[in-house]
Amino acid sequence: MVEPMDHATRRNWVETILRHIPGFRGYLEKEYRRDSDNLQREWLAHRLELAKRSVDNLMGLLAEGGHVDQLATLEQVRGRIDHIVARIRGAMEGYSGFFDLVRIDEDVLDRVYQYDLSLAERVEQLAAAIERLPTCPSDLACAIGEVRHSLDEFHRLWDMREEVLAGLR
Repeated sequence: MVEPMDHATRRNWVETILRHIPGFRGYLEKEYRRDSDNLQREWLAHRLELAKRSVDNLMGLLAEGGHVDQLATLEQVRGRIDHIVARIRGAMEGYSGFFDLVRIDEDVLDRVYQYDLSLAERVEQLAAAIERLPTCPSDLACAIGEVRHSLDEFHRLWDMREEVLAGLR
């Protein structure tokens, strides 16, 4: 993914010419931010969906082995992952367009971008924890509790992102 700050080194000749039109330079920079924000949020959602496949596989193994007592808990984990993915994909974009009624300050956009980078680390840790869920039913209960706690924590972090965009933080 091209970093919005590094796009200047990767632009083509048309973009270079268009940047000399008054007002168009800022428009292009906002477009780069919008694209970067969309890519970042899509990566977060996709990574969680990949981790959810591990839960699906684990549920299949447990069902085949007759260990159905943990299936309801794993289904709740799946639901929480789906809820987070929906929130990420439906989130307010980290930019404001040229004709938007609500303007987002450039400093706020920079803070959101940095915050999103930290969320990428958290999603990777969360996905790794999900993918490491043990297949042994006796070890599973404790591990599921930790994953559920991590999912709740990520919900809280996502709430904070929305507060930053709304100017509350």
